[in-house]
Amino acid sequence: MRVLLVVATALLASACAQAPVAAPVVTPPPATGSEVPPPPQPAPPRLPANPCTITDGACVRLSTSESWLISGGAISYGPVKSAFGMPGNETPTGDFQVLYKVRYDRSLAYDQDMPYSVYFRDDGIAFHQGDLAPGSSHGCVHLAEESAAKFFDFLQPGAQVQVVA
Repeated sequence: MRVLLVVATALLASACAQAPVAAPVVTPPPATGSEVPPPPQPAPPRLPANPCTITDGACVRLSTSESWLISGGAISYGPVKSAFGMPGNETPTGDFQVLYKVRYDRSLAYDQDMPYSVYFRDDGIAFHQGDLAPGSSHGCVHLAEESAAKFFDFLQPGAQVQVVA
């Protein structure tokens, strides 16, 4: 009997050494309500590429400090960075028309050069080259030199200007 026990043990040891051992299968417990991941959040709404309703002229959006030129209902230039009026001298919103243009103008009231001025209000509000720091204007729309030159060349007296919040 002893020999039989030794042989059986040897056979069992030999079989165990050759057979691969399968990893135990672990099943996760069912999820409870508090462990369910939250549903994906919708993407934030995108601002329209052209927030203005005009079909030709200049569009200004104060909330994003941007301006565009519009031709045939489509954006033809921009958006470009813009700066607007400081508190107490806010840039007015609304629909306007270009009144006149002055290539090299100067504000006597504020002792500032105003290259590429395109006036769209009779109280002196215009597009022109100027400082792009927020609130750096007394109501005008400041543009970088390249943008001011482009607006000056594109906009003609009578052209539409729309300024939106």
